[in-house]
Amino acid sequence: MSKILLLEDDANLNETVAEFLTENGHDVISVYDGHEAQEKLYESQYDLLLLDVNIPGMNGFELLKEARASDIVAPAIFITSLDSVDDLEKGFESGCDDYIRKPFVLKELLIRVETLLKRGFFHASKERIKIRDNIDYDIKNNELIIDEQTVSLGHKESILLKLFMQTEGDVIAHARIYAHLWDYDEEPSDTALRTYIKNLRKLIGKEKIVSIKKQGYKFMA
Repeated sequence: MSKILLLEDDANLNETVAEFLTENGHDVISVYDGHEAQEKLYESQYDLLLLDVNIPGMNGFELLKEARASDIVAPAIFITSLDSVDDLEKGFESGCDDYIRKPFVLKELLIRVETLLKRGFFHASKERIKIRDNIDYDIKNNELIIDEQTVSLGHKESILLKLFMQTEGDVIAHARIYAHLWDYDEEPSDTALRTYIKNLRKLIGKEKIVSIKKQGYKFMA
């Protein structure tokens, strides 16, 4: 399940979009002004940002520009009634990946959201990434497939596997894993992390998740 931050000050539109995306399998966190969105961005990790531009507090352009400067790399879509080329240019300069103008059709928004969720992290048009001969990762549904059967994972294991799939071949520092798996009001646990790693290794093979001493972990697809 993808986690989306929705910033929209129109309560009716916010509720409509949140309900529609939730019905289509996404976890939506709704906020109504720029400062509230700013707080949420530093409290948790998101897979995608859906941002209105003209909102109370800090506008969407300023919010995203600051987020990008703080190394928040989640893909972002601006929802706005602005339609000038200058506004479009300003939006992309602030770090957005796509734009949708009001009024819009919900199905179009869903297509844009799911396209970015797929390409924004994986940069691939294929539906699956092969881990080994009989094991695949479904990038659309964030599921582990073994012998063509979906394997049930715990919530944290699912988040961790997705992070590994997104960063294949890179050493992921312990601090980054902690920030990704645990929200600001949760206490990270090295013991729990080792358990999640152990559980994933049992499923996909011990050699796929390499422990790098004093640095972190590396996933090898």
